[in-house]
Amino acid sequence: METTTVLSEIRQQFRSGLSGYYPDAEISQIFLLASEHVLNYSKIDTFLKSDQPISDASLRKFDEILARLKKWEPIQYIFGYAWFYGLTFEVDRHVLIPRQETEELVHWIINSEPENQCRIVDLATGSGCIAVSLSVNLKKAAVSACDISAGALAVAKKNAGLNKASVEFFNFNLLNDNDALPGRYQVMVSNPPYVTPEEIVLMKKNVLDFEPHIALFVPDHDPLVFYKRIALLARKNLLDGGSLYLEINEKFPDEVSTLLKSAGLYAVEVRKDLNGKFRMIKAKK
Repeated sequence: METTTVLSEIRQQFRSGLSGYYPDAEISQIFLLASEHVLNYSKIDTFLKSDQPISDASLRKFDEILARLKKWEPIQYIFGYAWFYGLTFEVDRHVLIPRQETEELVHWIINSEPENQCRIVDLATGSGCIAVSLSVNLKKAAVSACDISAGALAVAKKNAGLNKASVEFFNFNLLNDNDALPGRYQVMVSNPPYVTPEEIVLMKKNVLDFEPHIALFVPDHDPLVFYKRIALLARKNLLDGGSLYLEINEKFPDEVSTLLKSAGLYAVEVRKDLNGKFRMIKAKK
């Protein structure tokens, strides 16, 4: 007798298969994303159609997703895209997966900066999520973005096209003192590498084994190396009255504040993210 698999059974397969990998709430969210990806179901559809028979083709897709998740591959890389600030971004292993904390940084800029004649540069752009989101939401701003990775820049350019954003991209090595930015800006923003090697023990394999280390880690002996360089660039390339916005390691808010003030910046403001961690900082020139 032929049996059919219904959606609620697949949900249980995800729960049992990913138990010990992720917390229960995160497994539930992953399953909802998988249902949207495979079946084009909304969150409500997934609950209302839990007894819906699933086709063999869809079953194979769910099985493949679950198998890859059990190898710790992030679901965003499995799908090839992620969501950020209401937009869709292509992602692969050349770029970090956009995160909620960075959305909060973007929101701060959008609600603080005038778009008229505003020149913005995003340093170490990765997927382009910051630059593209700013361009889409501050339509009159002139946005540019840079990265050292050719692979990351290729992804970022795709994402600008995908979201119909006007962003000028260029290659730039933040740590090369001989590299100069091509202009002056009203806003400079960056989410640079800031994870120290001692924090590796706290990280899961879905990050360590898949996301690009060049975009994550800094040396233990100089954890603020990127912020030092960015502070010097801000002093040189920010227009008078311009603003610098940074995502930071929650361990170093005081150190980054002191560094920015030492570079001649003022009105330094540190903000907590929605989890109550010091993750964002702003300074004026």
